[in-house]
Parts: sequence; structure tokens; C-alpha cells
Amino acid sequence: MGSIFRTADAFLAEAMYLCGYTPQPPHRDIHKTALGATETVNWRYEKSSLEAVKTLKNEGYHIVAVEQVQGSVSLNLFRLNPGEKMVLVFGNEVDGVSEEVLSICDICIEIPQFGMKHSLNVSVATGMVLWELVRAVV
Repeated sequence: MGSIFRTADAFLAEAMYLCGYTPQPPHRDIHKTALGATETVNWRYEKSSLEAVKTLKNEGYHIVAVEQVQGSVSLNLFRLNPGEKMVLVFGNEVDGVSEEVLSICDICIEIPQFGMKHSLNVSVATGMVLWELVRAVV
């Protein structure tokens, strides 16, 4: 989580929602890698990722899951419409994004991968997705 906080800070993410059993600041492991980013990135905890996503969708956010599913769009082809507010949903390291959450997402994007494992650490995936989205507009 500390790495994700630092990445969110680097790309000026509006906020992070930590859900389920995700550790929350203050936590020594987060503090060690966040290097102060828990103070510069707005965050909140929600027990249910489904409820958090529903709330954000009702607030007008475009919900984008980062998940390998049938029909997902390759990250390099995805573009957000100008002025559109977006939430990126990253899943659990082992189980990914739940089916319940996927069912209310507007779109799923995936990072093209060519190796045998077809999975990335969530902090690495976060960095790659945020960079690609920022790169597309700068």
C-alpha cells in the first residue's frame, strides 16, 4: 500500500479508497514505503468495495476496473473522454476484482502481458496504468 500511495501522489490522484482487509495508515509497513504520501493523498476506508464503487458511480464517476476479463480493453487503447471523472478499481492480489464489483463497472481494462503468469503485483499495475493514462494526455 505504501508504494501505491507514493504512485498516487506522483500522478496527483484525487483520492484513494482502501477497502476490505487492506491495511490503513498509520501502519508501519505503509509508512516505510509511502515516505509521507499518506499525508499528501486523500484516502478513506470503506469496508465494502462494492458499496464504495456504487457510491462513486452515483456521484458521476466512470468506473474502470483493471482486470483480465472477456471483453476487456487493452490499456494502450483505452482513453477517457475529456472532463470525465474516473475511478480505477484494482483488485485483491490473489482474487482480483470481485464479480459483484465487475458487474457494475463501466469498462474493464487490462495490461498486455506476454509471459506465462499473466499477473502483476497490484502496486506495479497501479504505476503502469496511471503512467499510461497520464502519458496519453501530456
